[in-house]
Amino acid sequence: MTLPTRRLGELAVGAQGLGCMGMSQSYGQGDEAESIATVHRAIDLGVTLFDTADQYGRGANEELLGRALKGRRDQVAIATKFGFVSTEGAIAIRGDAAYVHQAVNSSLQRINIDNIDLYYQHRVDPNVPIEETVGAMAELVQAGKVRYLGLSEAGPETIRRAHAVHPITALQSEWSLWTRDIEAEILAVCRELGIGIVPFSPLGRGFLTGSVTSVDKLDSDDMRRSLPRFSGENFDRNLAIVDELNSLAAERGVTAGQLALAWVQHQGDDVVPIPGTKRRKYLEENVAAADLKLTADDLAAIEAAAPVDAVVGDRYRPEMQKLVGR
Repeated sequence: MTLPTRRLGELAVGAQGLGCMGMSQSYGQGDEAESIATVHRAIDLGVTLFDTADQYGRGANEELLGRALKGRRDQVAIATKFGFVSTEGAIAIRGDAAYVHQAVNSSLQRINIDNIDLYYQHRVDPNVPIEETVGAMAELVQAGKVRYLGLSEAGPETIRRAHAVHPITALQSEWSLWTRDIEAEILAVCRELGIGIVPFSPLGRGFLTGSVTSVDKLDSDDMRRSLPRFSGENFDRNLAIVDELNSLAAERGVTAGQLALAWVQHQGDDVVPIPGTKRRKYLEENVAAADLKLTADDLAAIEAAAPVDAVVGDRYRPEMQKLVGR
């Protein structure tokens, strides 16, 4: 299959993108050769939006993506992010104008490209007015270093203020049957302003695929070991949702992951999910979900299996959870 095109604001991309973070961090040992092969296969399947960030692998993921896309730059849209800075054992965010200019130059060098198609603020800096941050990002557009601007995990008022400074093309936030926070208010604001939605972790960090049956089976450095939804009683209660999805998926002859991803794809033509994988096998399974047609009865059954408040546990540890929705 070849993916149809969707629009994030004025940016046209394939209807499903590829999240590249896991190629360099968070989900166990990496494999550069397989990761590069996965990127190449994604392009062959019609994926054009490739997502990274300067934080992923402390720059290693941007470098990897740059190597993978060498010679194929004109076929893709590259998205990256800035904002997280390394400190001694603590999380810090910078959104000041000087840092915006510093960060973009570093990303351009690591990816080895002349301009970034979609540049996100990774998290909102509570100590810097969003007008300053987006004003500096707009200067990058004027300088030809960036084509379009995005925000990640921003709250509704911040989105409005940012968009008043310079058009925001896309909001990247977690959205899946596992995490539906943006449906309450943020989604309506984005659609009012013509901002596209880029859901990350549309498979609930792999939980919705049914492949995670025990935290003990995850690699010792897998970030999911520390997430509240994967802990203790929360994990067991959340597994019941996957059991329901497995039953529905079996009736359709697909996997639970494909059903969950198809649900995200059906949320609107302004929605371009970026499921992450570092293996061609899972890439092909994910892309196939974009071609899965769900009826009104299917959507109702999925909603009954995974209603808005079904999942228990916070998305992140407290220090990261407070960075969401600013």
